[in-house]
Amino acid sequence: MSSIPITKYGAELLREELHQLKTKERRAVIDAIAEARSHGDLSENAEYDAAKERQSFIEGRIAELEGLLSSAQIIDPKLVEADGRVVFGSTVDLEDLDSGQKVTYQIVGVDEADLKLSKVSFTSPIARAMIGKSAGDVIGVQAPSGLREYEVLDVKYI
Repeated sequence: MSSIPITKYGAELLREELHQLKTKERRAVIDAIAEARSHGDLSENAEYDAAKERQSFIEGRIAELEGLLSSAQIIDPKLVEADGRVVFGSTVDLEDLDSGQKVTYQIVGVDEADLKLSKVSFTSPIARAMIGKSAGDVIGVQAPSGLREYEVLDVKYI
């Protein structure tokens, strides 16, 4: 199995979710199943069915998180030495050359990407265009509206 890159912060979030599922959610669903069983006939018990479905989801997510963490290559952006080049974990300030709008993105793993938080997956078109570039370089990104050009203003490892 190949390693999956993830930032140190992203790995911490996954560990916290795993801990929550194992210590609180799993216990709560077991209690819900026991409560539903005490109501009698399981064949027509919607509470029991819902609790079993929730249990299945929780156990599946636990297995998924354990798999992700076991194959993760955890990268701390603060320890990256890339001589000003954009690499995984970098935070990059860009300027849209057409509109002048400035944006900032951090390049992260697939499972921690969230555009609302300005975190883009290293597999996304904009991240692939940025990787290897330095401040002052111009990148082209194919967007649905056509080719967009951005200037790399700054590269940080935070």
